[in-house]
Amino acid sequence: MNEKSVQIKAPNFMTAVFGIKGTSPLVIHRFNIKAKKQMVDDYERGSKNNAGKKKHEPKDLDAAVEECKYVSPQGWEGFHAAAIRKSIISACRVVNFKMTLAKLSVFVIEDGRDKFEPQIPLIRIYGKAVRQDDIGRTSTGDIILINRPAYHDWSAKVKIRWDGDQFSIEDIANLLSRAGYGGIGEGRNDSKDSAGMGWGCFEVTK
Repeated sequence: MNEKSVQIKAPNFMTAVFGIKGTSPLVIHRFNIKAKKQMVDDYERGSKNNAGKKKHEPKDLDAAVEECKYVSPQGWEGFHAAAIRKSIISACRVVNFKMTLAKLSVFVIEDGRDKFEPQIPLIRIYGKAVRQDDIGRTSTGDIILINRPAYHDWSAKVKIRWDGDQFSIEDIANLLSRAGYGGIGEGRNDSKDSAGMGWGCFEVTK
């Protein structure tokens, strides 16, 4: 048999569960499933957008809030698991660690999948949502009413897998703590579109 020289060592992946507790409201706003389906139908039919303004029809605000939630087939509510991973990768900038390396080194293991769109991984939210009504603006400057679920007293258990050759468990815990200041969800401090509303912040509890 021919001898082979191995220069790349086997992956040294490690896994741990971290408890997090919200220090500000977690506001969720998934893209409306009905609107998404309408877009798909329009593309398939080749229809064009109506340039004229449409009259506002009566709206069930509570139903609109329910449509903004991520819900598992088992009925529990959650947030997109990628939110934690993105927040950890973003926090690497503060400690001068290469984000490109973190993208290949840190992963979040979901608690389940969304019942309507199973491609979406979810982290379970422990807490009850209330309806939050806000005033916002569209990209064209029109004022609109935004209805979303907000979790004021919330927590989660986040299962993280990472490359042990890149990070120690203390590194991951500290990155997660820093990510908590940036927040997750709507109105987070680490928003790419604004300075945020201070929502979605959390602290590591263990």
